[in-house]
Amino acid sequence: MELWFIFFISLSLFLFLKSLFFPSNKTLPLPPGPPRLSIIGSLPFLLKSFFQNQSLLRNLHSNYGPILTLTIGPRLFIFISDSSLAHSALIQNAAVFSDRPTSTTTANAFNSNQHDISSAFYGPNWRLLRRNLTSHVLHPTRIRSFSGTREWVLHVLMDRLKEDSESRNSVKVIDHFQYAMFCLLVFMCFGDRLDEKEIREIECVVRKVLLSFNRFRVLNFWPRITRVLFHKRWKELLEIKKERDNVLIPLIRARESLKKAQNDNEFIVSYVDTLLELEWPQEKRKLDESEIVSLCYEFLVAGAHTTATALHWIMANLVKYPHIQEKVVEEIREVMGERDDKEVVKEEDLNKIPYLKAVILEGLRRHPPAHFVVPHAVSEDVVLNGYLVPKKGRINFMVAEMGWDPKVWENPMEFKPERFLKDEEEFDITGSKEIKMMPFGAGRRMCPGHNLAMLHLEYFVANLVWNFEWKAANGDVDLSEKQALTVVMKNPLNVCLSPRV
Repeated sequence: MELWFIFFISLSLFLFLKSLFFPSNKTLPLPPGPPRLSIIGSLPFLLKSFFQNQSLLRNLHSNYGPILTLTIGPRLFIFISDSSLAHSALIQNAAVFSDRPTSTTTANAFNSNQHDISSAFYGPNWRLLRRNLTSHVLHPTRIRSFSGTREWVLHVLMDRLKEDSESRNSVKVIDHFQYAMFCLLVFMCFGDRLDEKEIREIECVVRKVLLSFNRFRVLNFWPRITRVLFHKRWKELLEIKKERDNVLIPLIRARESLKKAQNDNEFIVSYVDTLLELEWPQEKRKLDESEIVSLCYEFLVAGAHTTATALHWIMANLVKYPHIQEKVVEEIREVMGERDDKEVVKEEDLNKIPYLKAVILEGLRRHPPAHFVVPHAVSEDVVLNGYLVPKKGRINFMVAEMGWDPKVWENPMEFKPERFLKDEEEFDITGSKEIKMMPFGAGRRMCPGHNLAMLHLEYFVANLVWNFEWKAANGDVDLSEKQALTVVMKNPLNVCLSPRV
Protein backbone atom coordinates (compact mmCIF):
# COMPACT_ATOMS: atom_id res chain seq x y z
CA MET A 1 0.00 0.00 0.00
CA GLU A 2 2.83 2.40 0.91
CA LEU A 3 4.60 1.55 -2.37
CA TRP A 4 1.53 2.51 -4.41
CA PHE A 5 1.15 5.71 -2.38
CA ILE A 6 4.77 6.67 -3.05
CA PHE A 7 4.32 5.88 -6.77
CA PHE A 8 1.14 8.01 -6.94
CA ILE A 9 2.82 10.97 -5.20
CA SER A 10 5.89 10.70 -7.46
CA LEU A 11 3.77 10.53 -10.61
CA SER A 12 1.69 13.54 -9.51
CA LEU A 13 4.85 15.51 -8.73
CA PHE A 14 6.33 14.57 -12.10
CA LEU A 15 3.22 15.66 -14.01
CA PHE A 16 3.07 18.90 -12.03
CA LEU A 17 6.71 19.76 -12.76
CA LYS A 18 6.27 18.79 -16.42
CA SER A 19 3.25 21.08 -16.78
CA LEU A 20 5.17 23.85 -14.99
CA PHE A 21 8.36 23.72 -17.03
CA PHE A 22 7.10 22.06 -20.25
CA PRO A 23 3.52 23.28 -20.73
CA SER A 24 1.45 21.37 -23.26
CA ASN A 25 0.41 23.29 -26.32
CA LYS A 26 -3.13 22.03 -25.81
CA THR A 27 -3.45 24.14 -22.66
CA LEU A 28 -2.66 27.29 -24.59
CA PRO A 29 -5.48 29.35 -26.09
CA LEU A 30 -6.04 29.82 -29.79
CA PRO A 31 -5.46 33.34 -31.11
CA PRO A 32 -8.40 35.59 -30.17
CA GLY A 33 -11.33 36.07 -32.49
CA PRO A 34 -15.11 36.31 -32.76
CA PRO A 35 -17.40 33.42 -31.71
CA ARG A 36 -17.64 30.41 -33.99
CA LEU A 37 -19.90 31.04 -36.96
CA SER A 38 -22.62 28.52 -37.72
CA ILE A 39 -22.58 26.68 -41.02
CA ILE A 40 -25.39 28.89 -42.37
CA GLY A 41 -23.81 32.06 -40.96
CA SER A 42 -20.42 31.16 -42.43
CA LEU A 43 -21.60 30.78 -46.03
CA PRO A 44 -21.42 34.53 -46.88
CA PHE A 45 -17.77 34.51 -45.77
CA LEU A 46 -16.80 31.26 -47.49
CA LEU A 47 -18.50 32.21 -50.76
CA LYS A 48 -16.37 35.35 -51.03
CA SER A 49 -12.63 35.73 -51.59
CA PHE A 50 -10.31 36.98 -48.86
CA PHE A 51 -10.04 40.27 -50.79
CA GLN A 52 -13.82 40.74 -50.64
CA ASN A 53 -13.67 40.13 -46.87
CA GLN A 54 -10.60 42.33 -46.39
CA SER A 55 -12.43 45.23 -44.73
CA LEU A 56 -14.07 42.78 -42.31
CA LEU A 57 -10.70 41.21 -41.51
CA ARG A 58 -9.17 44.66 -41.02
CA ASN A 59 -11.87 45.52 -38.49
CA LEU A 60 -11.39 42.22 -36.69
CA HIS A 61 -7.63 42.82 -36.43
CA SER A 62 -8.27 46.25 -34.91
CA ASN A 63 -10.44 44.57 -32.25
CA TYR A 64 -8.48 41.36 -31.58
CA GLY A 65 -4.88 42.18 -32.49
CA PRO A 66 -2.36 41.18 -35.19
CA ILE A 67 -3.14 37.45 -35.01
CA LEU A 68 -6.74 36.26 -34.95
CA THR A 69 -8.79 33.12 -35.36
CA LEU A 70 -11.93 32.69 -37.43
CA THR A 71 -13.75 29.40 -36.86
CA ILE A 72 -16.19 28.95 -39.70
CA GLY A 73 -18.20 25.76 -39.55
CA PRO A 74 -15.67 22.93 -39.22
CA ARG A 75 -12.75 25.00 -40.53
CA LEU A 76 -10.30 27.08 -38.55
CA PHE A 77 -8.58 30.06 -40.19
CA ILE A 78 -5.76 32.07 -38.63
CA PHE A 79 -4.94 35.51 -40.08
CA ILE A 80 -1.64 37.30 -39.40
CA SER A 81 -1.27 40.99 -40.28
CA ASP A 82 1.96 41.83 -38.43
CA SER A 83 5.32 41.64 -40.24
CA SER A 84 7.30 40.66 -37.12
CA LEU A 85 4.94 37.74 -36.45
CA ALA A 86 5.25 36.74 -40.11
CA HIS A 87 9.03 36.72 -39.72
CA SER A 88 8.78 34.62 -36.56
CA ALA A 89 6.59 32.10 -38.37
CA LEU A 90 8.03 31.94 -41.89
CA ILE A 91 11.72 32.54 -41.19
CA GLN A 92 12.45 31.55 -37.61
CA ASN A 93 10.05 28.57 -37.65
CA ALA A 94 10.29 27.90 -41.38
CA ALA A 95 10.26 24.10 -41.22
CA VAL A 96 7.02 24.00 -39.21
CA PHE A 97 5.16 26.69 -41.21
CA SER A 98 6.11 25.40 -44.69
CA ASP A 99 3.28 22.94 -45.23
CA ARG A 100 0.08 23.48 -47.21
CA PRO A 101 -3.50 22.68 -46.23
CA THR A 102 -5.48 20.15 -48.23
CA SER A 103 -6.72 21.76 -51.43
CA THR A 104 -10.38 22.35 -52.13
CA THR A 105 -12.28 20.05 -54.47
CA THR A 106 -12.21 22.55 -57.33
CA ALA A 107 -8.50 23.35 -56.88
CA ASN A 108 -7.63 19.64 -56.94
CA ALA A 109 -9.23 19.38 -60.35
CA PHE A 110 -6.62 21.76 -61.76
CA ASN A 111 -3.50 21.00 -59.66
CA SER A 112 -3.54 17.21 -60.15
CA ASN A 113 -4.28 16.60 -56.47
CA GLN A 114 -1.64 19.04 -55.23
CA HIS A 115 1.13 17.94 -57.58
CA ASP A 116 2.36 21.46 -58.30
CA ILE A 117 4.81 23.75 -56.52
CA SER A 118 2.39 26.17 -54.90
CA SER A 119 -0.02 23.61 -53.40
CA ALA A 120 2.16 20.53 -52.81
CA PHE A 121 2.59 19.31 -49.26
CA TYR A 122 5.99 20.07 -47.75
CA GLY A 123 8.12 17.04 -48.53
CA PRO A 124 10.15 15.22 -51.22
CA ASN A 125 7.72 15.88 -54.11
CA TRP A 126 7.64 19.62 -53.42
CA ARG A 127 11.45 19.74 -53.06
CA LEU A 128 11.86 17.92 -56.39
CA LEU A 129 9.58 20.34 -58.25
CA ARG A 130 11.01 23.50 -56.70
CA ARG A 131 14.63 22.40 -57.14
CA ASN A 132 13.96 21.56 -60.79
CA LEU A 133 12.48 25.02 -61.43
CA THR A 134 15.13 27.01 -59.56
CA SER A 135 18.16 25.11 -60.88
CA HIS A 136 17.12 24.48 -64.49
CA VAL A 137 14.86 27.42 -65.42
CA LEU A 138 15.38 30.20 -62.87
CA HIS A 139 19.14 29.80 -62.43
CA PRO A 140 20.91 33.08 -63.39
CA THR A 141 22.60 31.36 -66.34
CA ARG A 142 19.29 30.08 -67.67
CA ILE A 143 17.62 33.46 -67.14
CA ARG A 144 20.38 35.12 -69.20
CA SER A 145 19.80 32.62 -72.00
CA PHE A 146 16.33 34.14 -72.49
CA SER A 147 17.62 37.72 -72.87
CA GLY A 148 17.09 37.63 -76.64
CA THR A 149 13.48 36.58 -76.12
CA ARG A 150 12.93 39.43 -73.66
CA GLU A 151 14.23 41.95 -76.21
CA TRP A 152 11.98 40.42 -78.89
CA VAL A 153 8.94 40.70 -76.59
CA LEU A 154 9.91 44.28 -75.70
CA HIS A 155 9.89 45.27 -79.38
CA VAL A 156 6.55 43.48 -79.86
CA LEU A 157 5.11 45.45 -76.95
CA MET A 158 6.49 48.82 -78.08
CA ASP A 159 5.31 48.26 -81.65
CA ARG A 160 1.81 47.45 -80.44
CA LEU A 161 1.73 50.49 -78.16
CA LYS A 162 2.97 52.76 -80.95
CA GLU A 163 0.48 51.39 -83.46
CA ASP A 164 -2.38 51.72 -80.99
CA SER A 165 -1.43 55.28 -80.00
CA GLU A 166 -1.27 56.37 -83.65
CA SER A 167 -4.72 55.00 -84.45
CA ARG A 168 -6.62 56.44 -81.47
CA ASN A 169 -6.42 59.23 -78.91
CA SER A 170 -5.65 57.01 -75.93
CA VAL A 171 -4.31 53.53 -75.23
CA LYS A 172 -5.66 51.00 -72.73
CA VAL A 173 -2.34 49.43 -71.87
CA ILE A 174 -3.26 46.44 -69.69
CA ASP A 175 -4.21 44.27 -72.69
CA HIS A 176 -0.80 44.92 -74.26
CA PHE A 177 1.00 44.19 -70.98
CA GLN A 178 -0.78 40.88 -70.54
CA TYR A 179 -0.15 39.82 -74.12
CA ALA A 180 3.57 40.66 -73.83
CA MET A 181 4.01 38.74 -70.58
CA PHE A 182 2.26 35.71 -72.04
CA CYS A 183 4.52 35.83 -75.12
CA LEU A 184 7.55 35.76 -72.84
CA LEU A 185 6.35 33.10 -70.38
CA VAL A 186 4.97 30.83 -73.13
CA PHE A 187 8.39 30.83 -74.77
CA MET A 188 10.12 30.04 -71.47
CA CYS A 189 7.61 27.26 -70.82
CA PHE A 190 7.39 25.62 -74.26
CA GLY A 191 10.52 26.90 -76.02
CA ASP A 192 8.72 28.31 -79.03
CA ARG A 193 7.57 31.71 -80.31
CA LEU A 194 3.90 31.14 -81.00
CA ASP A 195 1.74 33.34 -83.22
CA GLU A 196 -0.80 35.76 -81.81
CA LYS A 197 -3.75 33.40 -82.27
CA GLU A 198 -2.05 30.68 -80.21
CA ILE A 199 -0.98 33.15 -77.51
CA ARG A 200 -4.51 34.50 -77.26
CA GLU A 201 -5.88 30.97 -77.00
CA ILE A 202 -3.58 30.17 -74.07
CA GLU A 203 -4.29 33.50 -72.40
CA CYS A 204 -8.04 32.97 -72.79
CA VAL A 205 -8.09 29.49 -71.28
CA VAL A 206 -5.86 30.50 -68.37
CA ARG A 207 -8.16 33.44 -67.65
CA LYS A 208 -11.21 31.18 -67.84
CA VAL A 209 -9.73 28.75 -65.31
CA LEU A 210 -8.83 31.50 -62.86
CA LEU A 211 -12.23 33.16 -63.10
CA SER A 212 -13.93 29.82 -62.52
CA PHE A 213 -12.74 29.44 -58.93
CA ASN A 214 -15.19 32.00 -57.53
CA ARG A 215 -18.04 30.68 -59.62
CA PHE A 216 -17.47 27.10 -58.45
CA ARG A 217 -16.64 27.93 -54.82
CA VAL A 218 -19.91 26.36 -53.65
CA LEU A 219 -18.73 22.94 -54.92
CA ASN A 220 -16.09 22.84 -52.19
CA PHE A 221 -18.65 22.31 -49.42
CA TRP A 222 -19.85 18.74 -48.88
CA PRO A 223 -18.60 17.61 -52.34
CA ARG A 224 -20.71 14.45 -52.45
CA ILE A 225 -23.88 16.49 -51.97
CA THR A 226 -22.96 19.48 -54.17
CA ARG A 227 -21.99 17.18 -57.03
CA VAL A 228 -25.62 16.06 -57.08
CA LEU A 229 -27.25 19.41 -56.33
CA PHE A 230 -25.01 21.37 -58.68
CA HIS A 231 -24.23 18.67 -61.25
CA LYS A 232 -24.48 21.13 -64.15
CA ARG A 233 -21.96 23.42 -62.53
CA TRP A 234 -19.64 20.48 -61.81
CA LYS A 235 -19.93 19.41 -65.46
CA GLU A 236 -19.04 22.95 -66.51
CA LEU A 237 -15.95 22.84 -64.27
CA LEU A 238 -14.74 19.63 -65.90
CA GLU A 239 -15.36 21.10 -69.36
CA ILE A 240 -13.13 24.09 -68.50
CA LYS A 241 -10.41 21.71 -67.29
CA LYS A 242 -10.73 19.73 -70.53
CA GLU A 243 -10.46 22.94 -72.54
CA ARG A 244 -7.26 23.89 -70.69
CA ASP A 245 -5.81 20.44 -71.29
CA ASN A 246 -6.71 20.52 -74.99
CA VAL A 247 -4.79 23.79 -75.40
CA LEU A 248 -1.66 22.86 -73.43
CA ILE A 249 -1.21 19.14 -74.16
CA PRO A 250 -0.43 19.58 -77.91
CA LEU A 251 2.32 22.06 -76.99
CA ILE A 252 3.81 19.58 -74.51
CA ARG A 253 3.69 16.73 -77.01
CA ALA A 254 5.22 18.88 -79.74
CA ARG A 255 8.11 19.79 -77.46
CA GLU A 256 8.59 16.15 -76.47
CA SER A 257 8.80 15.14 -80.14
CA LEU A 258 11.28 17.91 -80.90
CA LYS A 259 13.42 16.95 -77.93
CA LYS A 260 13.64 13.36 -79.15
CA ALA A 261 14.53 14.46 -82.68
CA GLN A 262 17.32 16.90 -81.71
CA ASN A 263 20.25 17.07 -79.36
CA ASP A 264 19.71 19.04 -76.14
CA ASN A 265 22.36 21.60 -77.08
CA GLU A 266 20.57 22.59 -80.27
CA PHE A 267 17.91 24.68 -78.54
CA ILE A 268 17.32 26.59 -75.32
CA VAL A 269 16.02 24.32 -72.59
CA SER A 270 12.41 25.15 -71.74
CA TYR A 271 10.43 24.41 -68.59
CA VAL A 272 8.60 21.52 -70.29
CA ASP A 273 11.93 19.92 -71.25
CA THR A 274 12.88 19.68 -67.57
CA LEU A 275 9.48 18.31 -66.54
CA LEU A 276 9.68 15.51 -69.11
CA GLU A 277 12.83 14.23 -67.36
CA LEU A 278 11.51 14.31 -63.78
CA GLU A 279 10.68 11.23 -61.73
CA TRP A 280 8.73 11.22 -58.49
CA PRO A 281 11.16 10.15 -55.74
CA GLN A 282 8.78 7.86 -53.84
CA GLU A 283 6.59 6.50 -56.62
CA LYS A 284 9.57 5.90 -58.94
CA ARG A 285 7.68 7.02 -62.01
CA LYS A 286 7.84 9.95 -64.37
CA LEU A 287 5.32 12.76 -64.26
CA ASP A 288 2.17 11.94 -66.18
CA GLU A 289 0.71 14.30 -68.77
CA SER A 290 -1.95 15.80 -66.48
CA GLU A 291 0.72 16.65 -63.87
CA ILE A 292 2.87 18.38 -66.49
CA VAL A 293 -0.18 20.35 -67.66
CA SER A 294 -0.81 21.51 -64.07
CA LEU A 295 2.79 22.64 -63.67
CA CYS A 296 2.80 24.51 -67.00
CA TYR A 297 -0.47 26.21 -66.10
CA GLU A 298 0.98 27.21 -62.72
CA PHE A 299 4.11 28.60 -64.40
CA LEU A 300 2.08 30.74 -66.80
CA VAL A 301 -0.25 32.08 -64.12
CA ALA A 302 2.53 32.91 -61.67
CA GLY A 303 4.83 34.47 -64.26
CA ALA A 304 2.44 36.28 -66.61
CA HIS A 305 -0.65 37.52 -64.79
CA THR A 306 1.03 38.73 -61.61
CA THR A 307 3.86 40.47 -63.49
CA ALA A 308 1.44 42.16 -65.90
CA THR A 309 -0.63 43.37 -62.95
CA ALA A 310 2.43 44.73 -61.13
CA LEU A 311 3.64 46.43 -64.33
CA HIS A 312 0.21 48.02 -64.75
CA TRP A 313 0.22 49.46 -61.21
CA ILE A 314 3.78 50.78 -61.50
CA MET A 315 3.14 52.51 -64.82
CA ALA A 316 -0.10 53.97 -63.42
CA ASN A 317 1.87 55.62 -60.62
CA LEU A 318 4.50 56.91 -63.04
CA VAL A 319 1.69 58.53 -65.03
CA LYS A 320 0.02 59.92 -61.93
CA TYR A 321 3.30 61.35 -60.66
CA PRO A 322 5.19 62.74 -63.70
CA HIS A 323 8.10 63.99 -61.57
CA ILE A 324 8.87 60.36 -60.58
CA GLN A 325 8.69 59.30 -64.24
CA GLU A 326 11.11 62.07 -65.23
CA LYS A 327 13.49 61.15 -62.44
CA VAL A 328 13.65 57.58 -63.78
CA VAL A 329 14.25 58.89 -67.31
CA GLU A 330 17.00 61.22 -66.08
CA GLU A 331 18.77 58.36 -64.33
CA ILE A 332 18.54 56.21 -67.46
CA ARG A 333 19.86 59.08 -69.57
CA GLU A 334 23.02 59.20 -67.46
CA VAL A 335 23.60 55.48 -68.04
CA MET A 336 22.82 55.62 -71.77
CA GLY A 337 24.93 58.72 -72.42
CA GLU A 338 28.12 56.74 -73.01
CA ARG A 339 26.55 54.30 -75.48
CA ASP A 340 26.14 54.49 -79.23
CA ASP A 341 23.01 52.31 -79.28
CA LYS A 342 20.51 54.28 -77.23
CA GLU A 343 17.27 52.60 -78.31
CA VAL A 344 17.04 49.83 -75.70
CA VAL A 345 18.09 49.79 -72.05
CA LYS A 346 20.11 46.59 -71.76
CA GLU A 347 19.71 44.17 -68.87
CA GLU A 348 23.29 44.80 -67.77
CA ASP A 349 22.39 48.50 -67.36
CA LEU A 350 19.70 47.87 -64.75
CA ASN A 351 22.04 47.60 -61.77
CA LYS A 352 23.27 51.13 -62.56
CA ILE A 353 19.77 52.59 -62.10
CA PRO A 354 19.02 52.47 -58.34
CA TYR A 355 16.02 54.80 -58.47
CA LEU A 356 14.35 52.46 -60.97
CA LYS A 357 14.70 49.56 -58.53
CA ALA A 358 13.24 51.78 -55.79
CA VAL A 359 10.22 52.51 -58.02
CA ILE A 360 9.65 48.79 -58.58
CA LEU A 361 9.88 48.00 -54.87
CA GLU A 362 7.53 50.85 -53.99
CA GLY A 363 5.05 49.59 -56.58
CA LEU A 364 5.12 46.10 -55.07
CA ARG A 365 4.75 47.52 -51.56
CA ARG A 366 1.90 49.88 -52.35
CA HIS A 367 0.09 47.63 -54.85
CA PRO A 368 0.94 43.93 -54.30
CA PRO A 369 -0.79 41.92 -57.05
CA ALA A 370 -2.06 39.49 -54.39
CA HIS A 371 -3.17 40.78 -50.98
CA PHE A 372 -2.81 37.29 -49.49
CA VAL A 373 -0.21 34.60 -50.14
CA VAL A 374 -1.25 30.98 -50.68
CA PRO A 375 -2.44 29.69 -47.27
CA HIS A 376 0.12 27.90 -45.12
CA ALA A 377 -0.33 24.98 -42.75
CA VAL A 378 1.83 23.83 -39.83
CA SER A 379 3.21 20.30 -39.67
CA GLU A 380 2.58 20.14 -35.91
CA ASP A 381 1.01 22.17 -33.13
CA VAL A 382 3.17 25.23 -32.52
CA VAL A 383 3.17 28.30 -30.28
CA LEU A 384 3.24 31.74 -31.92
CA ASN A 385 3.07 34.95 -29.90
CA GLY A 386 1.83 32.95 -26.90
CA TYR A 387 -1.03 31.32 -28.81
CA LEU A 388 -1.55 27.82 -30.11
CA VAL A 389 -1.45 27.42 -33.89
CA PRO A 390 -2.98 23.96 -34.41
CA LYS A 391 -1.88 21.50 -37.03
CA LYS A 392 -5.21 21.54 -38.87
CA GLY A 393 -5.45 25.33 -39.08
CA ARG A 394 -5.09 27.39 -42.27
CA ILE A 395 -2.64 30.24 -41.75
CA ASN A 396 -3.12 33.31 -43.95
CA PHE A 397 -0.70 36.24 -44.16
CA MET A 398 -2.18 39.63 -45.03
CA VAL A 399 0.42 40.94 -47.48
CA ALA A 400 -1.15 44.31 -48.21
CA GLU A 401 -1.64 45.13 -44.53
CA MET A 402 2.06 44.54 -43.84
CA GLY A 403 3.11 46.80 -46.70
CA TRP A 404 0.76 49.52 -45.45
CA ASP A 405 1.62 49.25 -41.74
CA PRO A 406 2.15 52.81 -40.37
CA LYS A 407 4.35 51.39 -37.59
CA VAL A 408 6.80 50.19 -40.25
CA TRP A 409 6.32 52.68 -43.11
CA GLU A 410 6.03 56.45 -42.84
CA ASN A 411 2.91 57.69 -44.69
CA PRO A 412 2.37 54.20 -46.09
CA MET A 413 -0.35 55.11 -48.61
CA GLU A 414 1.92 57.56 -50.42
CA PHE A 415 3.85 56.40 -53.48
CA LYS A 416 7.36 57.40 -52.45
CA PRO A 417 10.26 55.42 -54.01
CA GLU A 418 12.81 57.47 -52.04
CA ARG A 419 11.97 55.39 -48.95
CA PHE A 420 13.99 52.54 -50.51
CA LEU A 421 17.05 54.74 -51.05
CA LYS A 422 17.51 55.64 -47.38
CA ASP A 423 19.27 52.48 -46.25
CA GLU A 424 22.87 51.97 -47.25
CA GLU A 425 22.28 48.25 -47.67
CA GLU A 426 20.11 46.97 -50.50
CA PHE A 427 16.55 46.18 -49.43
CA ASP A 428 16.04 42.45 -48.84
CA ILE A 429 12.87 41.45 -50.66
CA THR A 430 13.16 37.90 -49.26
CA GLY A 431 12.69 39.10 -45.66
CA SER A 432 15.43 36.81 -44.35
CA LYS A 433 16.67 39.37 -41.80
CA GLU A 434 13.45 41.29 -41.33
CA ILE A 435 10.07 41.29 -43.04
CA LYS A 436 8.73 44.73 -43.87
CA MET A 437 6.70 43.62 -46.87
CA MET A 438 6.27 40.28 -48.63
CA PRO A 439 4.73 40.62 -52.11
CA PHE A 440 6.38 37.30 -53.08
CA GLY A 441 5.78 35.62 -49.74
CA ALA A 442 8.70 34.69 -47.49
CA GLY A 443 10.50 31.66 -46.12
CA ARG A 444 10.79 28.30 -47.80
CA ARG A 445 7.50 28.67 -49.70
CA MET A 446 8.41 32.08 -51.10
CA CYS A 447 7.74 32.46 -54.82
CA PRO A 448 10.80 30.90 -56.51
CA GLY A 449 10.51 33.34 -59.43
CA HIS A 450 10.91 36.58 -57.47
CA ASN A 451 14.28 37.40 -59.09
CA LEU A 452 12.85 36.80 -62.56
CA ALA A 453 9.84 38.99 -61.76
CA MET A 454 12.07 41.82 -60.53
CA LEU A 455 14.17 41.57 -63.71
CA HIS A 456 11.10 41.67 -65.94
CA LEU A 457 9.59 44.65 -64.11
CA GLU A 458 12.83 46.66 -64.15
CA TYR A 459 13.57 45.83 -67.78
CA PHE A 460 10.12 46.69 -69.15
CA VAL A 461 9.53 49.78 -67.00
CA ALA A 462 12.96 51.18 -67.94
CA ASN A 463 12.38 50.74 -71.66
CA LEU A 464 8.77 51.90 -71.66
CA VAL A 465 9.59 55.25 -70.03
CA TRP A 466 12.81 55.60 -72.03
CA ASN A 467 11.02 55.22 -75.38
CA PHE A 468 7.70 56.94 -74.58
CA GLU A 469 6.46 59.86 -72.54
CA TRP A 470 3.43 58.67 -70.58
CA LYS A 471 0.53 61.01 -69.78
CA ALA A 472 -2.95 60.39 -68.41
CA ALA A 473 -5.62 60.42 -71.11
CA ASN A 474 -8.36 61.53 -68.72
CA GLY A 475 -6.44 64.12 -66.75
CA ASP A 476 -5.83 61.93 -63.71
CA VAL A 477 -5.30 58.31 -62.72
CA ASP A 478 -7.75 56.49 -60.46
CA LEU A 479 -5.88 54.04 -58.21
CA SER A 480 -9.00 52.30 -56.88
CA GLU A 481 -8.73 48.50 -56.60
CA LYS A 482 -10.89 45.52 -57.39
CA GLN A 483 -10.42 41.77 -57.22
CA ALA A 484 -10.15 40.01 -60.58
CA LEU A 485 -7.55 37.36 -61.41
CA THR A 486 -5.30 39.46 -59.19
CA VAL A 487 -5.92 42.76 -57.39
CA VAL A 488 -6.18 45.11 -60.37
CA MET A 489 -7.08 48.70 -61.14
CA LYS A 490 -10.83 49.24 -60.93
CA ASN A 491 -10.53 51.68 -63.84
CA PRO A 492 -7.72 50.45 -66.13
CA LEU A 493 -5.01 52.89 -67.11
CA ASN A 494 -5.64 54.92 -70.28
CA VAL A 495 -2.68 56.93 -71.53
CA CYS A 496 -1.49 59.23 -74.27
CA LEU A 497 1.91 58.14 -75.54
CA SER A 498 4.42 60.23 -77.42
CA PRO A 499 7.86 58.99 -78.52
CA ARG A 500 10.78 60.55 -76.66
CA VAL A 501 13.39 62.30 -78.75
